[in-house]
Amino acid sequence: MDWLNRMLSEPYYFFHFLAFFSYFIVRSSAASVLSPHIIYHLFRREIQAVLAFSVLAVVKMTREESWEDFIANTLFYAKVLLFGISLIIDYHLALWYLVVFLVIYILTQQPAFQKLGTSSRLTPLQLEALLTEGKTTRFWLVEFRALCSSTCIRASRCLPELSITYSNKNLSFGIVDLGLFPNAAEKFGISLSGSMGQLPTYILFENAAEVIRFPEFSFEGKLPNPPITKQLLSQHFGLDRLLIDYVNGK
Repeated sequence: MDWLNRMLSEPYYFFHFLAFFSYFIVRSSAASVLSPHIIYHLFRREIQAVLAFSVLAVVKMTREESWEDFIANTLFYAKVLLFGISLIIDYHLALWYLVVFLVIYILTQQPAFQKLGTSSRLTPLQLEALLTEGKTTRFWLVEFRALCSSTCIRASRCLPELSITYSNKNLSFGIVDLGLFPNAAEKFGISLSGSMGQLPTYILFENAAEVIRFPEFSFEGKLPNPPITKQLLSQHFGLDRLLIDYVNGK
């Protein structure tokens, strides 16, 4: 029911559903005008497309990815396969789907993960106060994101889910939306340019001092970053070690 509600309430999912569902209407109408040979050829290609999509979906599901990343990739594969099948019926139909998906891309945006776990949404002033006053935890792991970035959307559930596992009296988690506070990007040394690959940026602070960040600084331009996963962030920031230190009373 939750996914049904999201599909009906989120334009991104709703318009994709309408676009894919329209193929069944077109397919049933085309059956009466296409020759038996073309219908047989189309049926074979449809089976091949379904099998290919299933294999790709299983491969992506077994990888260490977020659900948002999985949805984005499987929708892309489905669009490519639908475009290819539409070419068999009529190239005008394929061009129509191409236009439809382009309009959806322009007018809608994939929604980010909405839950926070035990993390907190922070303004730059709130973050600065928490770091400088020293009345909260010793460590803060903060995600700086901008939801206009597809990479930020795909990684949006990683930090909230990590916060559920690793939050304690020594370690807190926060999220700063640079889309709402772009001036804060310069203060924390983050480039909002998509070509630099610095969105999202994760910074671990200890007593107001930066300890480590991901991705790290690069003065040679954009370097290829691995896909952001919970395992990658946990290893990069040593969250297991911080949790063990807290348990041991360090």
